[in-house]
Amino acid sequence: MNVHRLGMVVGGSLTEGVEVKLDPEASVEDVRAGSFVSIQGERMRFFGVVTDVVLDATDRALRSTPPDVSNPFIARVVSGGAAYGALKVEPMLTIGGGSAVLGVDGPSPAKTIPAHFSPASAATEADIETVFGEPSERNFWIGNPMDMEAKLCIDVEELVKRSNGVFGKTGSGKTFLTRLLLVGIVQGRKASNLVFDMESEYGWMGYSEGGSEVKGLKQLFTSQVALFSLDETSSKRRGINPDYVVRIGYEEVEPEDVGMLRETLGLSEVAADAAFSLQREYGKKWLGRFLALSGRDEVGETAARMNVNQSALITLQNRLRRLARLDFMDKSESHDSVNRIIEYLDRGMHVVLEFGRHGSNLAAYILVANLLTRRIYGRYVDRKERSLGDPAQEPRPLVITIEEAHKFLTPSVASQTTFGAIAREMRKYNVTLLVVDQRPSGIDDEVMSQLGTKITCLLDNDKDIDAVLTGVSGSRKLRTVLARLESKQQALAFGHALPMPVVFQTRDYGSAESYRDLGWRNAVDLKAQVEDDLEDLFGPSAS
Repeated sequence: MNVHRLGMVVGGSLTEGVEVKLDPEASVEDVRAGSFVSIQGERMRFFGVVTDVVLDATDRALRSTPPDVSNPFIARVVSGGAAYGALKVEPMLTIGGGSAVLGVDGPSPAKTIPAHFSPASAATEADIETVFGEPSERNFWIGNPMDMEAKLCIDVEELVKRSNGVFGKTGSGKTFLTRLLLVGIVQGRKASNLVFDMESEYGWMGYSEGGSEVKGLKQLFTSQVALFSLDETSSKRRGINPDYVVRIGYEEVEPEDVGMLRETLGLSEVAADAAFSLQREYGKKWLGRFLALSGRDEVGETAARMNVNQSALITLQNRLRRLARLDFMDKSESHDSVNRIIEYLDRGMHVVLEFGRHGSNLAAYILVANLLTRRIYGRYVDRKERSLGDPAQEPRPLVITIEEAHKFLTPSVASQTTFGAIAREMRKYNVTLLVVDQRPSGIDDEVMSQLGTKITCLLDNDKDIDAVLTGVSGSRKLRTVLARLESKQQALAFGHALPMPVVFQTRDYGSAESYRDLGWRNAVDLKAQVEDDLEDLFGPSAS
């Protein structure tokens, strides 16, 4: 195995990391922040990450009076000797034993540092495989470490045990990353997905950062994914026949749904709270009867009877009429969308709800995602509690993916909403969240602290960076690494599904080869596979 030596440890501490002086043969320009380093100590091997690259000199006078390096001999003498490069390395893990390759004992968090003059080398593919595991049903290949061809894996079994987050500014590749994580959950078979697909990127077809078409979950895993649609016209225009068309009945809308829409619809607190008074006044049919009120006089009489501000009630009626005009709203009857979703989930399938043209309407997205999640979560709570006496009643673990997550999880509403409860309870009822957002600073701090694994692409707002890294050990060093991410398809991941923080380049998704790696087969491949299977079973004459 070819080991690329970098240098040796010359100082440092457990809290600040160790300093590695580069050998004269090792160029400082070949090492990047975020790269992995393996350090062989006296009794154990350390696995760490480069947090900084520095230039130093043994003689401080060289700063003010640099030598004449036009002479090649002088340049060779000075370089790597009086003037040298150095790395700041954060030891993250230790592996017992002193073998040249990371051992079989398994990694554990580093609680000490290597001794003086311990040799440091660039991590090898074998090191990456030992620390992050080999691709398997449990370990999903999500990308490649910086400047390496090794396959970096994330532990799907650990991932689905808690709520998680994918963050990044617009255009940084967070949708791309989310799509990969959903594929990993499908392949891992540890949970079902329910995806509220705002921009119709995950179901049948999406788009790469370059604008080219890429296959969605339904195309890749036809028999395992059910495609629901909120916009049947849009689906058919794209040549898609959804498994189910979602409709929302007036009677399904509750005051809690209105409360979630307060900011989006521009409602005052008084106007939003009036929905509860209307429910007490009219019962389950409150929305239809309220919208049927005509003229200021009828609304005024209702306001006086309920002791509610008339202007607030008029404003509420005007805003709710906007929602009533959406073509998926049905005033005549309730619908079976929740039961149909749960039916597919119980069969071990994954459900993607595409919003079509309604995806550009944030109010529609929040209403539908909140309404369905609240009702589905209620079913899961009931079934989980019944399973205490009958294990057969326990529901299959569910991961709910929401975009624009800060709209559902703001500090003002997170403690009162279903989404906030799911994030805080950490799979207590077999339900977790995958939140996707470009503004993590808008998400409640308590919710952010409960996210088990965070994967963040480039963020350029200090508040957003602080929100992602709040409460994370070594956040100052991670901030430096995060600030140096490339603008697209590069991310920093850390949390329960990974043994240590890691910067990686997202794996390819969109080419024919990448689809085959994910298990997809075209018609030619399927025919060849069938012929091979027949030949294996019955001999050459069978084909």
